[in-house]
Amino acid sequence: MPHFDAGEIPQAITFRLAGSLPKQRLDAWREELSILPADKADIERRRRIEAYLDAGHGEVWLADPRIAAIVEDAILYFDGERYYLHAWVIMPNHVHVLITLRQEYHLSDIIHSWKSFTAKKANQVLGRSGSFWQLEYFDRYIRNDRHFKAIVEYIERNPVKAGLCSKIEEWSYSSAFRRGYAS
Repeated sequence: MPHFDAGEIPQAITFRLAGSLPKQRLDAWREELSILPADKADIERRRRIEAYLDAGHGEVWLADPRIAAIVEDAILYFDGERYYLHAWVIMPNHVHVLITLRQEYHLSDIIHSWKSFTAKKANQVLGRSGSFWQLEYFDRYIRNDRHFKAIVEYIERNPVKAGLCSKIEEWSYSSAFRRGYAS
């Protein structure tokens, strides 16, 4: 999957735990959707992936508050220095983040830093070894203010949509919770 370093354009990023979405499931969807035009197939594939992840299939190590805190601390650590963090949520098996990179930093380096640091720490806490994160991640640059607002809403509503809480500010590991807590 090609990635786009958008410079100082906001970007939405999703990354997930290894084992959160089996390759066989992705292959089956690819086959089922091959009858659709490419753009429609891509939209439906993303919808299915999001629904599958929100259902909490596979490993859910991020549901452990110790692990969620490690990931949140890593995401917050360089906020304002390497990037500007606009919104985030840590779900049981995946993470959504909306950032604007500072000019001199690259998206792949930021994500590698988050994933490398958190994988090592989480594996230590969990007493395990092996892959923690899926190698790939999904990113999309933000086209305009309306798109930006829609992505913030999507990210912060994700726990409600997944049935994990009833209000966005109730999900502890999110920008909505932090904003609500600060109020």
